[in-house]
Amino acid sequence: MENLPQYRKLYEVLRKRILTGVYQEGDLLPSENELSAVYEMTRPTVRHALETLVKDGLIFKKQGKGSIVRKPPQNIGILSIAGTASAVGVRYLKTDILQKPAVQAWPEDFPFELSELEQESGCIYMERLRYVEEEPVFYDINHLPNIYLPRIAQRSFENKSLFEILRQNYQIEIIGGEQKLKAVKPTVKIGQLLHLKPGQPVLYMERKLTTNKENFHIYSTIYFNSEKHAIFGTF
Repeated sequence: MENLPQYRKLYEVLRKRILTGVYQEGDLLPSENELSAVYEMTRPTVRHALETLVKDGLIFKKQGKGSIVRKPPQNIGILSIAGTASAVGVRYLKTDILQKPAVQAWPEDFPFELSELEQESGCIYMERLRYVEEEPVFYDINHLPNIYLPRIAQRSFENKSLFEILRQNYQIEIIGGEQKLKAVKPTVKIGQLLHLKPGQPVLYMERKLTTNKENFHIYSTIYFNSEKHAIFGTF
C-alpha cells in the first residue's frame, strides 16, 4: 500500500476491519480526531476516507454520534464497479472455485472486443460459484489478460475477492466499465449450480471493467439467481 494516497491507506484499513467483522454492524468507528491521531493524518484526509466508506455503503453518518457501521444491504450492488465481495460483504459471502485460474486462448466467440496485446497474450480463465448466506447466487466466469499477473495461478481464491487480490498484489484498480444484462433460460448445468426451480429464468450479465493498467480489462460473465435478491446501481 506504499504507493496509495494517504486517505486510501486509511480507507483500506477500515474497510478490511468492517468486512472481516472487527467492526460489527452498529459499531461506532473511532472519531475523526482519534483516527487523525492514531494514523498521523490530517482531518481532511481522514474525512475523505470516511466519505469513501459512506459511498461504498459500509458506514453511515449520524449527527452527534459519528460514523456507524452498517450491514451490507439485501439488494446487491453488482451494477456498480464494486466487486461482489464489496457489494455483499465477506461475512455474508462464500466462494467455491469450480475452475482454478488456468492460462488458455481466448474463446473464438468472445463477446467483447480485445486489444491487440490482450489477444496476443491469451487469457487466464477461472470459474467461481458464490454463495450469499449459504445459498448459491452467482455463477461467475472470469477472463483476465495474461499480462501483469505473475504467479496468479498459484494463488488461492477460495473465499477471497478477485478485486482485492488484483489491488493488493498487482496494484490493479478498477476505474470504470460497461455491461449488458438480460434474463435468459438457464442451461441444465446453471440450473443445478444455482438451485433454480423448473422454468425459472436467470439474469445473465456480461461485464468489461477498465483498470488503471493499459490494455488490461477484466471480463466477467455472471449468472445471477435473483429470486431472493435484487440488484441495484448508483448513477
